[in-house]
Amino acid sequence: MSCLFNSLSHFIKEDSHTIRQKICNYLKEDKPIIDGLETKDVIKFENNNPDNYIEHMRLTSTWGGAIEIQCACNLWDLQINVLNYRDAGEKVIEFIPLNKNSSKTINIYWTGTHYEPVKCL
Repeated sequence: MSCLFNSLSHFIKEDSHTIRQKICNYLKEDKPIIDGLETKDVIKFENNNPDNYIEHMRLTSTWGGAIEIQCACNLWDLQINVLNYRDAGEKVIEFIPLNKNSSKTINIYWTGTHYEPVKCL
């Protein structure tokens, strides 16, 4: 299972497999990810065929990333702060739901290849 989905499961009261499938269903239904861009166009930045991207993302061996984080924000009304330890300066990348109303803020580390939940700062 991907470390992103495992990290999200520490905060969302569902197992990582269910979280992955709900995010993939969200993508399959072509719900908005980012304001001003069609979901299929966002996915095309990653892959030429959105259907292939989604089916590949359903596999437990596939790593999740920014698209899946933004979907999680939208699905669960979360602000997700990604503490980026890959780049110098330990930058924070903030993901917020499209409706701009988050019920909770969570934090995860990202090393460039691995996500870990941060229980508190």
